[in-house]
Amino acid sequence: MQLLNEGDGRAGIALAREAMTAALNREEYQPPPLPPIFDEKRGVFVTLTRNRELRGCIGIPMPVMPLGEAIIEAATSAALQDPRFPPVRVQELPLIRIEVTVLSLPEEIPTSPEERADQVIIGRHGLIIQGRGRSGLLLPQVATEYGWSGAEFLDQTCMKAGLPPGCWRDDQIAVLRFEGQIFSE
Repeated sequence: MQLLNEGDGRAGIALAREAMTAALNREEYQPPPLPPIFDEKRGVFVTLTRNRELRGCIGIPMPVMPLGEAIIEAATSAALQDPRFPPVRVQELPLIRIEVTVLSLPEEIPTSPEERADQVIIGRHGLIIQGRGRSGLLLPQVATEYGWSGAEFLDQTCMKAGLPPGCWRDDQIAVLRFEGQIFSE
C-alpha cells in the first residue's frame, strides 16, 4: 500500500471539512481536483472532536470506493449520522477538529487464538473482531489514548462488537488487524 504524504494528508483533511460544511449548509459539493492517490480504493475513518471530546466517528473500513469518495462519505456521515450523537450544527463547525485515518487492508492475525494479543502492536495496529453475527472496530489511536495492553485492546474490541471480553480467544471469532495513517487538524 502506497502511503500518503503530508500534502495528501492536508488535502484529505480539507476535503473532509469542505464536504462536511457543504452538507451542513445543504449545498451540493463538487470536490476540487485531487492527487491520483485519492482515486485508489482505500478504507478510511473520519473522527470529529469538540473540546477534545468525541463528536462523531464514521468510517468505511474496507477499500470499496476511491479514497476521495470515501472521505466525503465518512465526513458527512460522521457529522450527520453517527447514532451516538445529535447531528453537528453549522454553528459548531469552527469548534470541530477533524482527524482522517486512512487504513491499510485488514488482515487476519496469523496465529493461534491464544497468541493473538502478542501479535497486536499498540499504536500501530487497529482491530476488527467478527463473529456470532457481530462486528466491531477500534482504530489504532484508541489503544494508545487509553494505555491498553494488547489483551485489553482485544477485549475492548470484543465489547465494541457487543461480544464478551475474551471472546478473541475463541477460534470461531475472526480477529483482523490493520494499520492507519492519521492526519489531523
